Amino acid sequence: ELRVIYQCFVWCGTPETRKSKAKSCICHVCGTHLNRLHSCLSCVFFGCFTEKHIHEHAETKQHNLAVDLYYGGIYCFMCKDYVYDKDIEQIAKEEQGEALKLQASTSTEVSHQQCSVPGLGEKYPTWETTKPELELLGHNPRRRRITSSFTIGLRGLINLGNTCFMNCIVQALTHTPILRDFFLSDRHRCEMPSPELCLVCEMSSLFRELYSGNPSPHVPYKLLHLVWIHARHLAGYRQQDAHEFLIAALDVLHRHCKGDDAGKAANNPNHCNCIIDQIFTGGLQSDVTCQACHGVSTTIDPCWDISLDLPGSCTSFWPMSPGRESSVNGESHLPGITTLTDCLRRFTRPEHLGSSAKIKCGSCQSYQESTKQLTMNKLPVVACFHFKRFEHSAKQRRKITTYISFPLELDMTPFMASSKESRMNGQLQLPTNSANDENKYSLFAVVNHQGTLESGHYTSFIRHHKDQWFKCDDAVITKASIKDVLDSEGYLLFYHKQVLEHESEKVKEMSTQA
Repeated sequence: ELRVIYQCFVWCGTPETRKSKAKSCICHVCGTHLNRLHSCLSCVFFGCFTEKHIHEHAETKQHNLAVDLYYGGIYCFMCKDYVYDKDIEQIAKEEQGEALKLQASTSTEVSHQQCSVPGLGEKYPTWETTKPELELLGHNPRRRRITSSFTIGLRGLINLGNTCFMNCIVQALTHTPILRDFFLSDRHRCEMPSPELCLVCEMSSLFRELYSGNPSPHVPYKLLHLVWIHARHLAGYRQQDAHEFLIAALDVLHRHCKGDDAGKAANNPNHCNCIIDQIFTGGLQSDVTCQACHGVSTTIDPCWDISLDLPGSCTSFWPMSPGRESSVNGESHLPGITTLTDCLRRFTRPEHLGSSAKIKCGSCQSYQESTKQLTMNKLPVVACFHFKRFEHSAKQRRKITTYISFPLELDMTPFMASSKESRMNGQLQLPTNSANDENKYSLFAVVNHQGTLESGHYTSFIRHHKDQWFKCDDAVITKASIKDVLDSEGYLLFYHKQVLEHESEKVKEMSTQA
């Protein structure tokens, strides 16, 4: 059936004749052929891509595949992108070969170049350089090469009045590798009814500004204005929390990626495929175990960051073994010094909920005491760790300045739900040499806070490339050493996965395990 349907669209052998054939078809909604005509692969429906008529048909009929009548590409409305399939590619090659043979036998004017278009034909029109483009190529004949003196992307941000909390997060986001690649390759397509209010559009513009090569500090006034509009609790010139700004910014970016300004898209974050969720969203698993029947109730919630308790806070902290020295995740664990691994170990240890918090067990149908344990069910591409340095309790308000040692490379395998069997009585058995590279991360940004709870200043360290680190202090950017980074107090830590696994491979692996 697919072969018969697809014959209609690839029968003409060249892009030019495909276009003329497409003009003989019209949109079933508006009656024109001028707005990127696509045809449904499940039924013979023609609809405009630009005017979203084919999108409306796909949503109504649940027909999620359509072919571009100009260039032959297959568009998936679930992926919201053009897709490649080897079966469709093979059908296209065979049918196009027959079309070219027929065209060659009936016309002697078909050039060899026209007959040699492979597969689906041209997905994009041939680039014919214009005069301004030729002039630009003449001025820039060489590719930019990354050297130790490479400064593209290093640009300060003007403090607009207690906006250091925003500037340090912007520096961390604009140096997030996969997010940078997304925006600099012009992947964003605005879905907002008012593009001038779209925070994703402003982030796209901000990436272009910071990577333009302009050495003068940038004034992010429009970004601040949009933050005030969409996150009103951050409006004004009061000092704000960088962590609170990060979560608010991710939330607004997530909503605007989906074309939603009222928070509707955020109601179901488990089924979102926007660039923000692809990068930052992980799955936090909560296992509640009944102490009577040992029945386990499991829930998995999406999370953008992990907030970690610190020793010295009102919450009880898992004490370290006195005098213990070890090297876990590359951390030099000296007596008396708490590490990021210690904080994660405390975060994932079983917690007894006590007699005052009895829950009704789904297995034995009675109210029983229980234990709760948090683990990571799904790791995000970028893991953000938040140290709870600002304590607000009924007794006091203060900043916890405890130094936390953190590594350049982090292995999250011990904190995965799949590694729970390695935990015995709340003690975590850490592997000495984990071969699971998929769970390993590299540090690329650190946000720090200097000062007190009432008055302070935010700065950030960012990894520019390889082991080149820089300190961003609003408009001033200076070179930093790895020692400067690791010796800093640390408020927010940003780690990027070392290996990006393709989703299809992950699904295949999960099916095999099942």
